[in-house]
Amino acid sequence: MEAVIVINRDKAGGASVEEPLRAAGIAGDVELVDGKRIEERVRFHVEAGARLVIAGGGDGSVGAAASAIAGTDAALGILPLGTLNHFARDLGIPLDLAKAAELIAKGRTRAVDVAEVNGRTFVNNSAIGLYPLMVVDRDLQQHRLGRSKRLAMLVASLRTLSRFHDHRLTLTTGEGRSSLDTPLLFVGNNDYRVAVPGAGRREALDGAHLCVLVMRKKGVPGFLAATVRALVGLIRDDDMVRLDDVERLRVDSRRPSLTVSIDGETCAMAPPLEYRIHPAALRVRVAPAKEATRRAGSER
Repeated sequence: MEAVIVINRDKAGGASVEEPLRAAGIAGDVELVDGKRIEERVRFHVEAGARLVIAGGGDGSVGAAASAIAGTDAALGILPLGTLNHFARDLGIPLDLAKAAELIAKGRTRAVDVAEVNGRTFVNNSAIGLYPLMVVDRDLQQHRLGRSKRLAMLVASLRTLSRFHDHRLTLTTGEGRSSLDTPLLFVGNNDYRVAVPGAGRREALDGAHLCVLVMRKKGVPGFLAATVRALVGLIRDDDMVRLDDVERLRVDSRRPSLTVSIDGETCAMAPPLEYRIHPAALRVRVAPAKEATRRAGSER
């Protein structure tokens, strides 16, 4: 099997991807690139006629590759090299590189949804408010202090909660328009579980809708209490607004710029923000149908 192989050099670390790919019968030169150039390089290869592109990295790297592949006839193979690998996990792709390579070689191609905000594709989620600011703080700590991703996020969470102010946002969907103050707007590619076990996971990636969650305005103690209630499945009406079956979402703000997270990375965007779902836009290599059913049963 021939493939184009693009790996985020910062995520590769000491991992060798050549051997597991070769053992799985996959041929192709490995291209190590800076994370910011993944979309550019993958798009180049797809436009040159590549039918299978294997992307190695975390969710940001995979999302960048998906941006270039979505809407084309090419397929995406995933080598999960990140810390969390949410997209790979929700697709049932093993974190072991040898098993992931074997799945790419012997699995099937499945069409899944991707989402978009102002022309930026994402495979997992986007957010406005608390979470993007935490990510900015986390990344600064990792760069300046060399802290691990998890420790930096813990410190960032505490600091952000202590100084954050709510955003006044106006949301428009097919059901109407509403304005509210919120510490966090979350927009997911398909439905996310909120309660444990399985918080942060998705049952499906082909539901053709966005998952829109809006936290109600509260002080820090109230926000933390609402978060705990959500995790244990005891959400109250004054904790969170959930918008169902949303295909398009417009977010307006009086601010000239909003800090937005996209698959765990942040950028500044000028409102309005236009979110939309693209059903079955991405072809990705996943486990054979029988194996996928067996894995899903074992996770329940």
